[in-house]
Amino acid sequence: MSVIVRFAPSPTGYLHIGGARTALFNFLFAKHNNGKFLLRIEDTDKERSSPEAITAIIEGLNWLGLNHDENYVLQSHNVDRHISIAHQLLENNRAYLCYTSSEELEEMRQFAEKKGEIFRFKSPWRNKSLSQSSTIKPVIRIKAPQDASTIIDDLVQGKIEVKNSELDDLVLLRNDSTPTYMLAVVVDDHDMEISHVIRGDDHLTNAFRQKIIYEAMGWNIPKFAHIPLIHGQDGAKMSKRHGATSVIEYKNMGYLPEAMRNYLLRLGWSHGNDEIISDQQAIELFDIKNIGKSPSRFDFAKLNFLNKNYIKNKSSEELIVLIKNQQLLTFSDNEKLKLLKVINFSKEKVELLTQLADICQVYQENFRNEINSTDTKIIDEKIEILRNLKIIFEQITDWNHDNIKNSLDNFCKQHNLKIKDFGPVLRIALTFSSASAGGIFDVVDILGKTEVIARINLVI
Repeated sequence: MSVIVRFAPSPTGYLHIGGARTALFNFLFAKHNNGKFLLRIEDTDKERSSPEAITAIIEGLNWLGLNHDENYVLQSHNVDRHISIAHQLLENNRAYLCYTSSEELEEMRQFAEKKGEIFRFKSPWRNKSLSQSSTIKPVIRIKAPQDASTIIDDLVQGKIEVKNSELDDLVLLRNDSTPTYMLAVVVDDHDMEISHVIRGDDHLTNAFRQKIIYEAMGWNIPKFAHIPLIHGQDGAKMSKRHGATSVIEYKNMGYLPEAMRNYLLRLGWSHGNDEIISDQQAIELFDIKNIGKSPSRFDFAKLNFLNKNYIKNKSSEELIVLIKNQQLLTFSDNEKLKLLKVINFSKEKVELLTQLADICQVYQENFRNEINSTDTKIIDEKIEILRNLKIIFEQITDWNHDNIKNSLDNFCKQHNLKIKDFGPVLRIALTFSSASAGGIFDVVDILGKTEVIARINLVI
């Protein structure tokens, strides 16, 4: 059987973390089996769907590197086909016209609540062939089986059985002739020849109702795999209060797409104790049977660990391109060579691309920043040393690392000092912080003579 999977988000907002992981699992399953990964935008809810949300979803997938095969499908373009299938089921006596009004439905629901019972609608119109002589527009409902059970042999959750008496005759076509989500999904999955439906386990109950539609049409039923949801560290369903949920927010925070792919892969799927898994390894190793049944907990510490690993293993050239492309920092071509040196000694110390951009910013011409009170006290105690250092730097004619080191070594001998006696105050004066990265000779060399003297003057 050819493997064809789909990611089918609703365009009612951004691409969230749970959706991104579902897309990743579908993508890897397709690639592992030399199959197709398709994208369907389920935009039939016109009030909540928007073109901006479609753009946001595609932008998120593109950033993650989850490129879909073929053109994406807009579900709204298939509405006539959905309506046609509903009428076909009606003609084949696998569905019926139901004239129960919304008011009657509400009365039945309230009656069940008063009795403390679970409301399961049983339509009085299921076996009637004559239409009601009233102004009520009917809906089309499926004739769900009433005896025995419906079984889903889920690739993640295992074999699950539900008595058909617990399933209602779901609506296929509303009284305004718009198809319901349940019908549209089944028709589209059939027409797209989807072989495996991999999605969140919040859709598990839908699978039983959707299977009934497949059987009523005599269509092949795809294999289902329902993935547990992602929770926050407190065990509650992932939400805004746990931190960013939009994929693009993570991009803006300074995470790399390969780190995010690696992290999302390990969020519910495992291969031994492996933490760092390359894209090629992920494709080779991915198997649905290794997806756990329990919800995963999102852990920023683990994500940061992975992101740090991917940053330090990139070349300085790659990182400066990313910083520029993501508009984390603007710089001239002349500054680029200087910043490459900064990245070279800083990249192993940061967890986020934004942190790297912040370090680079310190080395840009005319950068100025506030100095905290603790560091200001150090400057006050060593201000005379700074004045002397300024004179030393003014005397250097050929500005390079070796000449700077030799001049500072001579300064130490003349004043019976060690580098540690003035290194901290010089670092504060030049970078506005005692916690900046890089050796002090590198800091002085990269900033350049003009900027070094200007910053010391400013502090003095």
